[in-house]
Amino acid sequence: MKKTGKIIGAGIGLAAVAAAGAYFLYGERGAKNRKKIAGWSLKMKGEVLEKVEALKAIDREAYHELVDKVSARYAKLGKVSALELRHLTVELKNAWAHISKELK
Repeated sequence: MKKTGKIIGAGIGLAAVAAAGAYFLYGERGAKNRKKIAGWSLKMKGEVLEKVEALKAIDREAYHELVDKVSARYAKLGKVSALELRHLTVELKNAWAHISKELK
């Protein structure tokens, strides 16, 4: 029974990751996002997605906290403009609506 629970949990995590990735690149502003994507933003999104996979239980608060932590780390880099970072952080947080739909 424990193994089945882990498999189901992993499946839900992968579905959430896939939904978030698809939304970032193909959502409402997908074409615009694909044109503007820089290397750092892909790394940041990837880091958020990896950390989402590592969470045992995911909810809105946990997801937003995770995005804030990753965003704070990228703010310290200095290569990222504050405006771009703020825009990407908002985008990532708004993706929760799509992720939560996939989890249901």
